Amino acid sequence: MLYIYSMQYIQGANRTQSVLFSENLDQIVDKDNEVRLIDLFVESIKMENFHFDMHLNSEGRPAYDPKDLLKLFIYGYLNSIRSSRILEKECKRNVEVMWLLKQLAPDHNTIANFRRDNDKAIRKVFRYTVSLSKEFNLIGGKLIAGDSTKLRAQNSKKNNFNQKKIEQHLQYIDNKLSQYTEALAQEDDDAGKKNN
Repeated sequence: MLYIYSMQYIQGANRTQSVLFSENLDQIVDKDNEVRLIDLFVESIKMENFHFDMHLNSEGRPAYDPKDLLKLFIYGYLNSIRSSRILEKECKRNVEVMWLLKQLAPDHNTIANFRRDNDKAIRKVFRYTVSLSKEFNLIGGKLIAGDSTKLRAQNSKKNNFNQKKIEQHLQYIDNKLSQYTEALAQEDDDAGKKNN
């Protein structure tokens, strides 16, 4: 009876069975996965133009490439991951992040220090995405105004934009980024680190 019951469900693979043909990470991550876009975007920018902290250590272990840490930050932002410790875990268990960072696994201190040391540079990158979207005609950028004539249309008030609404929306984006970085700072206990 137990055998019949278990056959009604999809069965997983035997964990102890050897795999003859394993897939590589590139085959596992879908071609339209967001991590591929993050990778393409970060690889296309020049980090020096945004004034990232690019110090190299001549002694000890080599530093992580700031591009890799920026990729991880953007991934965390897009997936609402609000802790450097959780981002550290994701590097070791999340196939998307493994693909994105080429299986690098920075620790939470490295991730937190990158965020803290490059706050202004990260903000510049997020603002750059808006100009890049304009360049590829993904968003408008034209201000269209009309007189006080009332027209009945299919769109709602929330879909009509004027200069004031655009400025409010940009401020909203800045506030969301600030909230995200503040949440990370609180989770990483930045205040306690400054006092030590």
